[in-house]
Amino acid sequence: MLCAGSVRQKNVKNIMLKNLLDACGGAIGFWSIGFALAYGDRDGDLVNKRFIGNDYFGLTDLKTGGEYIGWFFQFAFAATAATIVAGTVAERCKMAAYLCYSVFLTGFVYPVVVHSIWASDGFLTAFRGDFADAFRDIGVVDFAGSGVVHMTGGATALMAAIILGPRKGRFYDDDGNPLETPVSFPPHSVALQILGTFILWFGWYGFNPGSALKISNSDVAAVAGLCAVTTTIAAAAGCVSAMFTDSLIECFKTGETSYDLTMAMNGALGGLVGITAGTSVVTPWAALVIGIIAGWVYYGFSKLLIMLKIDDAVDAIPVHFANGMWGVIAVGLFAEPDRMLLAYSTDVHVGWFYNGSDANLLLVQICAILWIIGWVTATMVPFFIVLRAIGFFRVDPLEEEVGLDISHHRGAAYDLTGPKQEDVEELMEVRASKHGKVEVPKEVADAADAAGEEEMA
Repeated sequence: MLCAGSVRQKNVKNIMLKNLLDACGGAIGFWSIGFALAYGDRDGDLVNKRFIGNDYFGLTDLKTGGEYIGWFFQFAFAATAATIVAGTVAERCKMAAYLCYSVFLTGFVYPVVVHSIWASDGFLTAFRGDFADAFRDIGVVDFAGSGVVHMTGGATALMAAIILGPRKGRFYDDDGNPLETPVSFPPHSVALQILGTFILWFGWYGFNPGSALKISNSDVAAVAGLCAVTTTIAAAAGCVSAMFTDSLIECFKTGETSYDLTMAMNGALGGLVGITAGTSVVTPWAALVIGIIAGWVYYGFSKLLIMLKIDDAVDAIPVHFANGMWGVIAVGLFAEPDRMLLAYSTDVHVGWFYNGSDANLLLVQICAILWIIGWVTATMVPFFIVLRAIGFFRVDPLEEEVGLDISHHRGAAYDLTGPKQEDVEELMEVRASKHGKVEVPKEVADAADAAGEEEMA
């Protein structure tokens, strides 16, 4: 809904179909090989670390209900990583290319990141049992995916936007000359945008508290409850922070003040992304700070993209990539000892603000950011370049101008054809006669007008 509302009316069908295909491509890719690469463990060796998994291809070895539920839960994360890209490249990307990289992302690129951080034999994981064997004695703390999900999807979106190029008329005129002021393409439905934002916010309670996986005792219940609280506070803070920052800057520049709904919506989403990594290990007051800074991160990165002439149709890159990085870093600053002990069974290395002499966790988190950016760049950039080289990536300029709904999907999303004018006039005549109004014949009316003119003369 958010993507559909954010694009122009001529591209609604296209973006909605791409979001549907995210779920379809994500399901096929994650079922066939993605889940196996992310969590497969054929030999049961949890001591030695490995780069990717090696079992569960096609889910052939899954047997219990818990295992099937685990696949379904992880599929939702994989599809989320893919759908981040849809909004960024909206209104100009070919459908076939989109399906190709959706399957590639969910089937290979994303699962490798998942395995490295969330699988018990990943080389960066915090789920080792024996933390002496974890990366720098702690491993990466990313509870629900600020880095694993949102940074991976956001980095992919950034690479795609750079290689695909901006929409026609956004930064350059028809002759390729830079425009003095970038052209904004207003959303066709603010109502759909806000509906999509509320749906995403509600869905986040499945991701963040849901990442506790099961409430088997009071400690896990406490973790899930904290996740719900910190998620709510960060989203609210991000919304207010982004919107009022934009309003204050506008006031200083022009003397006028307005309140941008897009800033509010994306600020809230930025706050949600920013809290996702540390939702189980930070205090509510820290969630407020993380949300406020997330609003600023979104605002600044959104303006930076425009300066760099990188076209993101729905601002997914500032929301997911920039705030994904901030969320991972925030853990290294705000992870509180008691909550680390409850969620990860260790308080040896905590947030830098709680132990100024120990920045180990912060260093680990930064390493995770560098790893994700490096992996996505190494895999997705060549993939997108090949798509562009074979003419498989971007639609024809005329098709883009007309709109992808008409050029690719057999007609516009909305039927804006009105009734025939003669039918409207006939209806009005019928309604007038039913209410007792008598239509005067034209010749009688003309004679009356002539007589009136003679009397006045």
